[in-house]
Amino acid sequence: MSTRYGVRLIVGDVRGKGLAAVRSAAAVVGAFREAVHYEQDLAEVMRRCAAALGREYELLDRSQFQDPQELEEQFVTVLLAQVSEESLVHLINRGHPPPLVMRGRKVRSLDPVRPLPPLGLEDFLAPPPIRVETFPFLPGDRLLLHTDGVVEARNHCNEFFPLYRTMETLDGATPSEYLDGLRHALVRHAEGRLSDDAAMVLIERVIGGAGRPIL
Repeated sequence: MSTRYGVRLIVGDVRGKGLAAVRSAAAVVGAFREAVHYEQDLAEVMRRCAAALGREYELLDRSQFQDPQELEEQFVTVLLAQVSEESLVHLINRGHPPPLVMRGRKVRSLDPVRPLPPLGLEDFLAPPPIRVETFPFLPGDRLLLHTDGVVEARNHCNEFFPLYRTMETLDGATPSEYLDGLRHALVRHAEGRLSDDAAMVLIERVIGGAGRPIL
């Protein structure tokens, strides 16, 4: 999403299924869409998302959970990214798979220096203060944000999808072609049977621009 603070993106994953999971996702995404235009501090955007999820949990109908522990295990992993004009990407990661940056043919993971727990687990895992972590994002770099359904996709031999190796060997002159090839490789590996939701967002740094989101 393009804002006056740069291109801002969110990718996340809700534990569980059903109406409670849908409402949790809607609460977080709705808070992001509102806060992203008004909060200069990316950490404040994350705090707004966490507060919205907390309010949603307070409104949950406890009677729909047969096992009380199931309610305690509700959480949302979230990654916020902001791409600025200064050849940098700013990240806040709350328990989500780290994004991958490809420079040339080499892929590396942008792991958080200070891991934070997913949203919704603050009562059990007290998080340290939220700090934005910054990484180089140079012209020609491609940044992939994804859910764990991508790296956990298995074939008939029970082997995980080799995301790193696929990214480094895949051809694709444009971001759209590259992401399309990555999607086809994922589906082929899983033999058309993905057991979990799989989402990917690709950003390419262009000369004189913050980035182009390819979904």
